Amino acid sequence: MTEQKKLAEASLDSLYRIFTVPEAPDSTLGKIDQSISQNLTGFLQEHIVAAERDLAQIEKDFSNPFIPQEPSFVSDQIEFLLDKVVAQSVHIASPSFVGHMASALPYFMLPLSRIMTALNQNLVKVETSKAFTPLERQVLGMIHHLVYQRDSQYYETWMHNSSHALGSFCSGGTIANLTALWAARNTVLRPSEGFAGIAQEGLAAGLNHYAYKSLAILVSERGHYSLAKAADILGIGRRNLIAIETDGRNRIRPDVLEQKCAQLHKDGSRVMAIVGVAGSSETGSVDPLDAIADIAQAQNVHFHVDSAWGGPTLFSRQHRPLLKGIERADSVTIDAHKQLYVPMGAGLCVFKKPETLASVEHHAEYIIRKGSKDLGSHSVEGSRPGMAILVHAGLHIIAKGGYELLIDEGIAKAKAFAQMIREADDFELISEPELNILTYRYLPEQAKLGLASADIEVRQQTNKQLNRITKLIQKTQRGRGLSFVSRTQLNPKQYAREPIVVLRVVLANPLTSMEILANVLEEQRAIVATDPAVQEALTLLPCT
Repeated sequence: MTEQKKLAEASLDSLYRIFTVPEAPDSTLGKIDQSISQNLTGFLQEHIVAAERDLAQIEKDFSNPFIPQEPSFVSDQIEFLLDKVVAQSVHIASPSFVGHMASALPYFMLPLSRIMTALNQNLVKVETSKAFTPLERQVLGMIHHLVYQRDSQYYETWMHNSSHALGSFCSGGTIANLTALWAARNTVLRPSEGFAGIAQEGLAAGLNHYAYKSLAILVSERGHYSLAKAADILGIGRRNLIAIETDGRNRIRPDVLEQKCAQLHKDGSRVMAIVGVAGSSETGSVDPLDAIADIAQAQNVHFHVDSAWGGPTLFSRQHRPLLKGIERADSVTIDAHKQLYVPMGAGLCVFKKPETLASVEHHAEYIIRKGSKDLGSHSVEGSRPGMAILVHAGLHIIAKGGYELLIDEGIAKAKAFAQMIREADDFELISEPELNILTYRYLPEQAKLGLASADIEVRQQTNKQLNRITKLIQKTQRGRGLSFVSRTQLNPKQYAREPIVVLRVVLANPLTSMEILANVLEEQRAIVATDPAVQEALTLLPCT
């Protein structure tokens, strides 16, 4: 349908045209499509002006709950979206956007995304995803090999096996972690004499049959919040997701973990799973996976590694040893929309043993029948797009060598930025970058004196005002829209586990330069020097 022809009424003929007649190249939509294809960065820079309006103002543009009865011009809707949505979107691809786990996308992801959308395959069933199903199984096999390094005969046997699956493709790390823990729970409360299994009889019956007081999941204090959601959904309860103390580098303490396992066993509870973190969201820290694997093996407990962020470090020959022990995990989560550089949302959960996912297998006569190769039989989600085509493309076009360069560069950049912060008189590095995430805060000279005071109350008041200053810097910088860092709260050992608000930087975008990072610090200094609220907070620092 051309822009000039408005649908005066929703007749069948006019509706057919929507599905069959493309926009002309010189139409508004056609020009936008061409602009994005030729220069995505330029298109975003031209149209995004996110600093101009706050969220409350934007919400007013989307306050009408009524669906229009009459259709409108395509051009009218596109202009509305450009003005009200694109203009006020977050420029995630910007090299100065270093606050979250998002990055610029390789250019080839855009045309491939169009192919994926046009084909509109549903990966629940071979009948709706004929070629996509073996392609997705191959991608799962490739990631499985990245983690577990089995030989070619292993993958010839299991990758396309109709009775098993090497993993599950998901919309992201949350569903991937849920899938891993779902399988762990169903394995613990598996069928036995007089009990048909938790999938049939429920959690209460399973606990009663096996005489467990409760089930528990153990993870470090830096564990991702998706694990709490999984504990809730699986009926285990968030209180039974037990946080284990971390060391000075934000890594789980194996000695405390072992003690907690023994205590729970003594109390009549069953440890369902132990989760190791490989690249925590807040600090990028990597748990001692080998040591956790030893404990899990000794306790006969499912060992899951949440490497949604850090998993692609396995591509790096230099840094792969940081994840030593991941190959011993029963299941591993990796997010493709993070450091595999595909669009939102694509996550994977792979399993060491192909039979593990059988514990959650489900069927329906009309769609995912027994004996079929349908991927939906082992997934939480039903309808699901063919995102694997984008991961498949990245693994071939960027390949091992390309991902290795990206990982090595990101970690090197994080270490260089950490050194820049150490050398600055007015900033403090809070967490050393193990991968490519670090945290820091603004620290003026008068605050250093307060923190060095022998008076505990003075130290606490100093940190309290520094927390306020950090929040103000982060919010003001975000509002300006020139650059972005995020913030979180840690309890570092050097401050006796006091809550410390910190600035958080994630360095995955290959377009981010050291000059840009230096400018980020300079902008923060400028905010301190000129922002009235920050100036007021500085005057409230304790006198020493």
